[in-house]
Amino acid sequence: MTSPHFTAADIAQHLGGVLRGDPTVVITGLNRIEDARAGELTFLQNARYARYLRQTQASCILVPADFPEQPRPGQAFIGVEDPYRAFVAVMPLFVPPAEPPWGLRHPTALIDPTAEVAPTAVVGAYCVVGPRCRIGERVVLHPFVVLYQEVVIGEGSVLHAGVVCYPRTVIGKRCVLHAGVVLGADGFGFWERPDGGLEKIPHVGNVVLEDDVEIGANTTIDRSLAGSTVIGAGTKIDNLVHIAHNVTIGEHTAIAAQTGISGSVRLGKRNRLGGQVGVVGHIRTADDVIIEAKSGVSKSLPVPGRYFGSPAQPHYAALRQEAALRQLPELLQEIRRLREQLDELRARSDASHQQDG
Repeated sequence: MTSPHFTAADIAQHLGGVLRGDPTVVITGLNRIEDARAGELTFLQNARYARYLRQTQASCILVPADFPEQPRPGQAFIGVEDPYRAFVAVMPLFVPPAEPPWGLRHPTALIDPTAEVAPTAVVGAYCVVGPRCRIGERVVLHPFVVLYQEVVIGEGSVLHAGVVCYPRTVIGKRCVLHAGVVLGADGFGFWERPDGGLEKIPHVGNVVLEDDVEIGANTTIDRSLAGSTVIGAGTKIDNLVHIAHNVTIGEHTAIAAQTGISGSVRLGKRNRLGGQVGVVGHIRTADDVIIEAKSGVSKSLPVPGRYFGSPAQPHYAALRQEAALRQLPELLQEIRRLREQLDELRARSDASHQQDG
């Protein structure tokens, strides 16, 4: 494939940025500032990376609009309000998104005759579309997607290879499910019998994704005992996340990798959960809650704000406790010294009393 070619002037015009330096330098690719070579475009967003300016071979650098330095000869700077956003905005120029083969029905795909598949939808190799499924316009099913019966997928959604949707799963418009996502598996619900054995509790609900949800690879979302497990509109979920039955996640929430959310939790809108957060069942969080990585949430968080620790507490209170914990070894030594001094004083006092007696 021939690499796209743009001049620094072309990119500045595309972004509406202010060009400094050589407008004719040719750009054929993108890279990080520490790795960029001649002919590549990069960006400087964080002051921590300013040290790379002297050594980078990048031909063009997106910089903040008020950036004071000047480019080297043969190099160009483009001043923009937000260099990182601008970098993302030019990515499609160099790596245009592939156009799906609209309307494809791969000959190896199995589509039940009762399923409704829109004319523009793509059904890839070895897909299985079960009875009474409804697939909207411009939906893309990549190879090996399996849809059980009565799955509904809204227009413009993309399901990558190996996605499995159990019965009655509902997926909204413009959702993206990455490889290996499983929606609607049974929730982890069992009765404990008197003999200690476990008896399965049927789960007859479903999973509902509202519009513009994106789910990372190998994430699992269980269907509800009854009713629906609901992922709110605009929510973004990372790889390797587990969401249990009857959970409701508020709109525009973001959840990082390896987080586990137990059954019947209700997260508010615009929550942010860092990596490896654990949330116990049947609790609620307010809107605009941030839970930092590796925290354990053991009770409801009714007040917006930032939380950290296990159990999770308000951020600054948790930091003070962490600071106090670091002092424990010294404090223990000090307590031992004080005990020794106290024992010595008691011994002297006892000896004095004996002499007086």
